[in-house]
Amino acid sequence: MRINIKLIAISFLGAAFLLPQKTKAQQNPEYTQYMYNTITINPGYTGSPGVLEANLLLRSQWVGIDGAPRTGTLGVHSPISDKIGLGLNVIADKIGPSTETSASGNFSYTLNLGYKAKLAFGLKAGARVLNVDWSKGRYLDSNDVLLNNNISNKIMPLIGAGLYLYGEKWYVGASVPNFIKQDYYDDIQESVMADKLHYYLIGGYVFDITDGLKFKPSAMLKAVSGAPLAADLSANFLIQEKVTLGASYRWDDSVSAMAGLQFLDHFFIGYAFDYSTTKLNKYNDGTHEIILRFQLPPKSSAIKSPRFF
Repeated sequence: MRINIKLIAISFLGAAFLLPQKTKAQQNPEYTQYMYNTITINPGYTGSPGVLEANLLLRSQWVGIDGAPRTGTLGVHSPISDKIGLGLNVIADKIGPSTETSASGNFSYTLNLGYKAKLAFGLKAGARVLNVDWSKGRYLDSNDVLLNNNISNKIMPLIGAGLYLYGEKWYVGASVPNFIKQDYYDDIQESVMADKLHYYLIGGYVFDITDGLKFKPSAMLKAVSGAPLAADLSANFLIQEKVTLGASYRWDDSVSAMAGLQFLDHFFIGYAFDYSTTKLNKYNDGTHEIILRFQLPPKSSAIKSPRFF
């Protein structure tokens, strides 16, 4: 019996849109334009576009709230053969009195499954550096000794893995960005706490509506032990393979408007604005996120169809 692998992506998207789950504050940075920043959460994506790719993402969350999260990511990756991809990923995250920087090298190995489907196994390894300056935060108890001991350049190892199954117009991925449980700053508890494993599941599909219009739904599910399942649901329209317009919904958290432009053939710039749907919307002016992506032109004319994710 032949199995249509593309149905996996479509079924995943349908299930994600039906999930009645709630979200809460997360330990890892959040991204609205995760579909353009996949290497950050899944090392299996490394090298999958078939050309060298570099992207820079900047996110300013909950503008107007002192100490709100500020995140920047840089990713560079490329295939070095038909099966192997290598890359580098750097994340800088600032929230309240804490700053955290991580850098990791990415490796992927790809198998050709036939029916224009490929399965990539990805690994990432690197380190995180955590700094906490309590004088820049709010004291719950100024006499607490723990709140007067700063953390300076605490280095912690980082090891993650991911699977990435994809075809020309669809993809499904599962990953754990870091298997090692470590310390992180919790803005709700205003303290340094033990990290928990984060499990990601992503999927997307490209539907041809007309010759000049494509519909690109996508979804990301994130599971953390002891927390409700988090769901991001997105829908983008690609016009003449140049202009992207869309919207996104983070379950019980926010709604977003997205726009993007492909320019100079090899550059893409995208912008997203998030509006909180919780009581927090009374205290902030929204979240801004911008991404700039560059893809090197393919050397071989054999790569005829453009990648849409």
